[in-house]
Amino acid sequence: MNIVVLVKQVPDTWSERKLTDADHTLDRESADAVLDEINERAVEEALQLQEAHGGEVTVIAMGPDRATDAIRKALSMGADKAIHVSDEALHGSDSIATAKVLAKAIGTVENVDLVIAGNEATDGRAGAVPAIIAELLGLPQVTQLRKVTVEGTTIKGERETDEGVAFLEASLPAVVSVTEKINEPRYPSFKGIMAAKKKPVSTVSIADLGVDASEVGLSGAWTQVLEAAPKPPRSAGQRVEDSGDGGAKIAEFLVGQKLI
Repeated sequence: MNIVVLVKQVPDTWSERKLTDADHTLDRESADAVLDEINERAVEEALQLQEAHGGEVTVIAMGPDRATDAIRKALSMGADKAIHVSDEALHGSDSIATAKVLAKAIGTVENVDLVIAGNEATDGRAGAVPAIIAELLGLPQVTQLRKVTVEGTTIKGERETDEGVAFLEASLPAVVSVTEKINEPRYPSFKGIMAAKKKPVSTVSIADLGVDASEVGLSGAWTQVLEAAPKPPRSAGQRVEDSGDGGAKIAEFLVGQKLI
């Protein structure tokens, strides 16, 4: 079973994230770069499926040179090889352009049975890229899954919603996206970290993939951030002094807020 996992390098979740003054794109130099935590779970799911069904796991990442850190993390977990799409023209690409490039990169991998991605990245949180890729590749999509199983040429999954759990299935090849409930990712072993240094990583440009520069980057984006401002600090809450009538004061406050 040949599996492609899409991974992304993002600023550390615990760091303060900033936009650049020049074009309001994410300032990736302002924080440490890490493998997106949802993508770690996508890699783990791919490895578990490989352990159960055999085959090969290929990691694909699109991003600047720093994305190699995320790629090496995925390889140290156990993935077999990687493709890094790196091109200055990609700076500022939106979800549609990102999906176009990733779909082209997936097309360079032979006999792909399954594409696995996180349901959304922690920097952009668009949550649309896996579905767009499926549309571009003409493959069925099974998204937002908390559980994945493969039976023959059928992939089955569970999607948890506010109303309950939906049980989905599709024929392979297919594209799936997973949520944070899918699994707990393994920690890379020392042996895995050392082995990752020798695993093949192919670096390709958009020209290599047959993508025109006018289709990507800020100039090709369908959306643009015009202005950004930090979230205002929370105001202090209202303090109630209890002089024997604290309960009444709280009830009065709740009535004023139309909560009761």
